[in-house]
Amino acid sequence: MATGAASTPHRRFSVGLTGGIGCGKTTVANMFAALGAAVVDTDEIAHSLTAPHGAAMPAILDEFGAGFATPEGALDRAAMRALVFSDSTARHRLEAILHPRIRDAAYAAAAIATGPYLIFVVPLLIESGTWSERVDRILAIDCPEQVQVARVMARNGMSEQQVRAIMATQVTRAERLAAADDVVVNEGGLDALGPQIASLHAKYLGFSERMSRLPLEHL
Repeated sequence: MATGAASTPHRRFSVGLTGGIGCGKTTVANMFAALGAAVVDTDEIAHSLTAPHGAAMPAILDEFGAGFATPEGALDRAAMRALVFSDSTARHRLEAILHPRIRDAAYAAAAIATGPYLIFVVPLLIESGTWSERVDRILAIDCPEQVQVARVMARNGMSEQQVRAIMATQVTRAERLAAADDVVVNEGGLDALGPQIASLHAKYLGFSERMSRLPLEHL
């Protein structure tokens, strides 16, 4: 459960949206954005940081070597994925480079975002151990594990073994649901998602309005 974001004078109500690989986080976030929510996607930020000549690339290459860059200067994701699965320290070394930069960029994007409330899309929100302290509520996108596997295999061309290896690095479905304040079930189509998101949007607008009326010392 979210423990509440740190106090800032102009803080808006915020939601941390999370879910396992293939659960449909981007689809749900886009639907919230279409209703007017301000969405900050940390996965998009991470991709920007590791794109050709991205801001994190010099530090990554200093740490891991030039072999982890593509000819265009982006992070070689396949090579890095293979490394972090074979070297237990590599993930922590990569996260030490990326996470502070992602956090700073997310805060900067939130500061200029418009909308009645903020949604931070954070794939590893539960795993990070700190994001739950930065948001007011945690929203988990949920679907059966077999659905996750099938979606990622179709989308990314991975084998079932590769998908399950990624899933093994994330918290379990049960742990994610236990940490969540709200849940969107995404095992059907968009028609099934719409009513759930509309209901949560109305709830979050209410929370946002109540928060805006609180004296600053109570935020």
